[in-house]
Amino acid sequence: MKTQFLFLLALIGLVSCKQKEVPVAEVSSKFIHDIKSGPKPWNSETFESTEDDFTFAIISDLNGGEREGVYATAVQQLNMLDPTFVLSVGDLIDGGTEDKNQLQKEWDSFDDRTAKLNMPFFHLGGNHDLTNPVMREFWENRFGPRYYHFVYENVLFLMMDSEDYEEKRMIEIYEARAKALKIIAGEMEGKYEESAYYHMPERRIGGMSSAQLDYFTKVLQDNPDVKWTFVLMHKPLWMREDEKGLGPLEDVLADREYTVINGHFHSFSNTIRKGHSYSILGTTGGSQNPQDSMAFDHVTLVRMAKKPVITHLKMDGILNEQGNIPSPQ
Repeated sequence: MKTQFLFLLALIGLVSCKQKEVPVAEVSSKFIHDIKSGPKPWNSETFESTEDDFTFAIISDLNGGEREGVYATAVQQLNMLDPTFVLSVGDLIDGGTEDKNQLQKEWDSFDDRTAKLNMPFFHLGGNHDLTNPVMREFWENRFGPRYYHFVYENVLFLMMDSEDYEEKRMIEIYEARAKALKIIAGEMEGKYEESAYYHMPERRIGGMSSAQLDYFTKVLQDNPDVKWTFVLMHKPLWMREDEKGLGPLEDVLADREYTVINGHFHSFSNTIRKGHSYSILGTTGGSQNPQDSMAFDHVTLVRMAKKPVITHLKMDGILNEQGNIPSPQ
């Protein structure tokens, strides 16, 4: 009898506890108001259901003539926007040198500013960051692989190296670039448009090795069921039509949802290619053509819900509580 009595007390206590427990999600999802009847000052009481999503941001070119203070301001604005992490599409330093002390100084400057972000940052190299074999080695010693991938919340990110040339070809491009810069600066006779560098396809659209293609092909094969795939690079490899362009990898991507994003041109554009969105970002501090209405400083915010919701935010429109563009720190 005593055992039955204790069991009854325990059962009563359990029921009482369950009646008092109110799931937090249930309370927080309720819409509460005090208008009992008549018209209401809202047009709907149907709210978006909670989704498993996250938001990430992307910065574009800082260099090719960095304007002081722009990127430092972007860091403060990104902290206000509070994405889960920040990606880049390259040209993070001025580079173009074999002076390791200078490279150390430039990368320290960039990383010191980037360290003020309140979230992780993912490096990606552009032509200013990977101009020659010395810089390539410097990158690998400081940041590891030049191309890599990661998966976050079942979304796959392919971070590509569009300066992925054989060393001999890289040196040819580097030396031709150096001469072209001297022509532009008036240190050598000639016209830039007639220079060897100007006519190299790598100048505009880059290139990648078969090893990189093999790497990302395997990555895609190993990750067949991700919700979405983002392909980031500096130069638009998708504009190159031979085997060193993106075409062979696009064939592997064909049966999945994906988005391609790159920088390099310092001018924003978007196109639909093979049924998918391909965006070229503007700048986040790099030089601009004042005659180009699509050359503007911005950060890109991507909310990864069922499909990506991509928003390009001009920096001069991201204001703090006082209605001002935040000061660089």
